[in-house]
Amino acid sequence: MRDTVTELARWWAQGQPVGMATVVATWRSAPRPPGATMLVGPDGTAVGSVSGGCVEGAVYELAQDVARTGTPVLHRYGVSDSDAFAVGLTCGGILDVYVERIDRTGFPELGAVAEAIGAGTPVAVVTCVSAGTDPASRLGRRLVVWPDRTAGSLGTERLDAAVADDARGLLAAGRTGTLHYGYDGQRRGDALTLFVASYAPPPRMIVCGAIDFAAAVARIGGFLGYRVTVCDARPVFATKRRFPEADEVIVAWPHRYLAAEAEAGRVDERTVVCVLTHDPKFDAPLLEVALRLPLAYVGAMGSRRTHCDRLARLREAGLTRAELDRLASPIGLDLGARTPEETAVSIAAEIIAARWGGSGQRLTALPGRIHHEALG
Repeated sequence: MRDTVTELARWWAQGQPVGMATVVATWRSAPRPPGATMLVGPDGTAVGSVSGGCVEGAVYELAQDVARTGTPVLHRYGVSDSDAFAVGLTCGGILDVYVERIDRTGFPELGAVAEAIGAGTPVAVVTCVSAGTDPASRLGRRLVVWPDRTAGSLGTERLDAAVADDARGLLAAGRTGTLHYGYDGQRRGDALTLFVASYAPPPRMIVCGAIDFAAAVARIGGFLGYRVTVCDARPVFATKRRFPEADEVIVAWPHRYLAAEAEAGRVDERTVVCVLTHDPKFDAPLLEVALRLPLAYVGAMGSRRTHCDRLARLREAGLTRAELDRLASPIGLDLGARTPEETAVSIAAEIIAARWGGSGQRLTALPGRIHHEALG
C-alpha cells in the first residue's frame, strides 16, 4: 500500500484525477488481502494489483469509468458471478473491491497522509464504502486518523469520535479492515460500512546473535517487510559491514536492549524476536525478557539438548507454563534446511505460519481452503 500511496500522491500533487480500486473484504481463497490497491493514472498507467491477475482487466476498466464520472462503486467479484470466467476469477475466492476517484478536491488530506507515511508516523484513512439507504450523503466520505488528531468527517461528530477510537485500535495493531456503524456512530448498527486502511510503521524483527545465520535471517526479514535489528554484545562481530541488509546493528547485551526498547514503547504485538546466540549467558536472560512481552513470535536456535537445558533455566527463572509454550524452539519448520539461507527460509516460514495460522504441511496433502485469516 505504501508504494501505491507514493505514486498516488505524485499524481495528486499534479492535480490529475486517478481511479483507485481497493480490496475491502475477502472470503475463501481470495488472492490478495484487504488493503491491496490498484491505481489507474490519467495516462492509463496501472500501478499495483487487487487480485494478482485474476480480475485486473475488469477492475482496470471500472477504475477508468469511475475516474471519469466521479461516482464511487463497491463491486463484488466471485466464482458465483455469471461472468467469472470472463473476468478471470477462477481461484474460488470472493472479494469486494471499492473503486473511487482520487483528486485534490475530493481528498484534500492526501498530502498530509503521504507526508506521515514518509516520516514513519502512524496514520489511518477511513472511507465509507457502503452507506445503505443514505448513499448520496455518506458514500465516499473520509476521516483521516493520526494518534493525536483527525481530519475530514464521515458525517457527524459522534460517528467521527467512535470511528477515531476504533481506528486507532486497528492502527496500533497495524491492521486493515472494515468496521460497521449506525448513521450516528452506533457500534451495533450496520447501516454504514467503513474501510480502515492502516499505515503503521513496519513491524520489527530483532535478531539476537551476530552469526552467519543472522545475516541470512536479516536478509529475509527485510524481504518480508520487517525493520530488522541485529543485536550482539560483541563489537567485533556486530558490525554494519557483516550485516549490510539490517536496518540497524546494535552493540549491547540483547536482554538489556530488548527491555529498554519495550520500556520505550518501540516493540509491540507485531514484533518478532529470533534468538540465534547458542550461548546460555546470552539467550537465557534474553528469553526471560522476551517471553514476558506481548510479541508476535519468539524463536530460539539450538539442538534438542540445548532446548531442554534452556527450558530448565527458564523454569528456574520463574517463567510460567503459558510463557514457555510461546517459545518456538528449536526455531523454524522442518524443511531439512542445512545452509544459513535455507535455515532462514525455515524460520521465515514458521513466522508466517504463526501469523496466519498455517500448519506448515504441504498444501497438496491438505484439504480445504488455502488462505487463512490473521490470528488475533
